[in-house]
Amino acid sequence: MRSTKMLPRIGLIVFIFFQIVASNPLFAKGKQTIKIAYLTQMQKARPVLSNLDPIIENKGVLGAELAIEDNNTTGQYTKQQFTLERFIVPVEGNVTDTFNKKIAKKYAYVVTNLPPELTNTVADLAEAKDVLLFDVATVDDALRNKECRANALHLLPSRAMRADALAQYMMKKRWTKWFLVIGAAAEDKLYAEALKRAAKRFGMNIVQEKTWEHSFDARRTAQSDVAVFTQIDDDYDVLVVADEQGQFGEYLDYRTWIPRPVIGTQGLVATSWHKTHEQWGATQIQNRFKEKAGRWMEEQDYGAYLAVRAIGEAATRTQSNELKPIKDYLLSDQFALQGYKGTPLSFRPWDNQLRQPVLLAAPRSLVAVAPIEGFLHPKTELDTLGYDQPETECQWSKGK
Repeated sequence: MRSTKMLPRIGLIVFIFFQIVASNPLFAKGKQTIKIAYLTQMQKARPVLSNLDPIIENKGVLGAELAIEDNNTTGQYTKQQFTLERFIVPVEGNVTDTFNKKIAKKYAYVVTNLPPELTNTVADLAEAKDVLLFDVATVDDALRNKECRANALHLLPSRAMRADALAQYMMKKRWTKWFLVIGAAAEDKLYAEALKRAAKRFGMNIVQEKTWEHSFDARRTAQSDVAVFTQIDDDYDVLVVADEQGQFGEYLDYRTWIPRPVIGTQGLVATSWHKTHEQWGATQIQNRFKEKAGRWMEEQDYGAYLAVRAIGEAATRTQSNELKPIKDYLLSDQFALQGYKGTPLSFRPWDNQLRQPVLLAAPRSLVAVAPIEGFLHPKTELDTLGYDQPETECQWSKGK
């Protein structure tokens, strides 16, 4: 028998690898299958602010499919097979019926791309008791606090995390005087509350707060009306806007009474992913996604990618397809997910939120990545963004 000493260096590494693989009991049993469901409901198309804005109807699922490919690349060596089944409910369809009839008792891992109320409706189903949901669409702080669910993990940064990221950068720049403009939608008010919390937390001064109440087309009257609207008695460093629907925020820049930068939902935005992000291997995943989808990766695509990759990472590490060991590992200190942001991502066990850096981006450039250097935390600087463990209102985690 040929001695391993005679093998070239690469051959020796391959030899040792296959010796380790052969000794792994997982390989003696044949392939494990990890089945993942993707559940979403088609939404009525909202009117776009500009004809330049593309209407994207498949946000999320393509990110999940890309992650399945990555999982199965690793699975070739761990003898694990990952599958993804889409369940797309029509606009007028019944999401709970689809879950009960087609997903329950067949899938332990479900990626949900649903509005907040439907996310919790599914989580509360009796049939979802033994299912782990991966929420890749919501940003609501309530779902991480009073309305949290033990069987739902949240992949996108919450509004509080985004607002804290902006506040940290504003503190670094010493732009501490804010003029807050809030839209009329319920989501705008929620984001405004997160901004007010961040302002108080990081010592910002909201010198004035106004609600945008114009119901006319902002495109036609912005030049005159924005100047009048932003003419206030107090001076300020930045105009902070809460306009999640994009009804008016894009028309504030360059039209304010005094020249000030715009941040919030427009201007400088806080986001989990952005097309301008190129560091830490992000260019590679950006190019792969664009080749697959023919468009840039959106936040929900990135959230779905992380969800499926998290399942893959946990299944690989635990060498299991069972729910309990995988969930326990996901919420443990050992779990670390690479998310192309320079530091491993992990779940907060007190509210199931994925802790992660938040990108601060202008329309065509990445400006900064939060947490900003200098903001310290006894465990991880990532927990300077959003609700930390002493602040949580998540009742099930308090009862642990």
